[in-house]
Amino acid sequence: MKSYMKQQLKQYQETNREKARLLVSCPDQPGIVAAVSSFLFENGANIIESSQYTTDPEGGRFFLRIEFEAPGIREKIGNMKDMFASVAESFQMTWSIAPASELKRVVIFVSKELHCLNELLWEWQSGNLMAEIAAVISNHEDARETVESLNIPFLYMKANKDIRKEVEAQQLKWLEEYRADVIVLARYMQILTPDFVSAHPNKIINIHHSFLPAFIGANPYKRAYERGVKLIGATSHYVTNELDEGPIIEQDIKRVDHRDNAEALKNIGRTIERSVLARAVKWHLEDRIIVHGNKTIVFN
Repeated sequence: MKSYMKQQLKQYQETNREKARLLVSCPDQPGIVAAVSSFLFENGANIIESSQYTTDPEGGRFFLRIEFEAPGIREKIGNMKDMFASVAESFQMTWSIAPASELKRVVIFVSKELHCLNELLWEWQSGNLMAEIAAVISNHEDARETVESLNIPFLYMKANKDIRKEVEAQQLKWLEEYRADVIVLARYMQILTPDFVSAHPNKIINIHHSFLPAFIGANPYKRAYERGVKLIGATSHYVTNELDEGPIIEQDIKRVDHRDNAEALKNIGRTIERSVLARAVKWHLEDRIIVHGNKTIVFN
């Protein structure tokens, strides 16, 4: 990693050293917000951002994201978790608390098309994605020069369906070695096995080059052209064992018409793909996403 990026990340950590984020999901009932707010107040915390949503006030599911400040939070986060457990138990909560200054370690997977990778690297250098990019893994050499120019490890291994198990075994070793917290598939054109996916639930973010659920699978721009669509889009989602059917994080579209051939659709779509993936990754890094079934609640 370049020294200026190390300094930028260090400055972010210092600015946010007393901030933390709380995510909550539980059956909706009276008193949840009051209990959480009282707990934070009693532990010297000040709420600086709060968002909530319920699927149904009468027996639905309640979701909450709170960002708060508390002196010395990094040192006492473990103790705070222990104390919050009793609050969580009384409301049957699924929850997490994490320091805002704790940077997630990202490993990016990419194949030959580099536009999404380049966008992520640009947003990272610009200070819009606060994370440690631990490594880039690819089944092609095309990205090596770009990645290594930023002093990021570039890990190459040829991949195809005939050697998939051997390839994934090595990739899993790399992910452990580089302590990956999140995996981003930036147009990585290999299908992951169930074993690989199950090892990282809700930690693998993909970009699919269509407005799902339309045109699942390969060659969506060609199929969109053949169908004569008037809108094209891109979708970022968490990866599950069902191809392109994981919980959707972000989508966007652009209007097209009969003059746009398949190549034109592809060029237009690349712009959408870049921004959609970057937003999805940013929201994940900032703990703004709660997965609910095959959907997401995004407090953006």
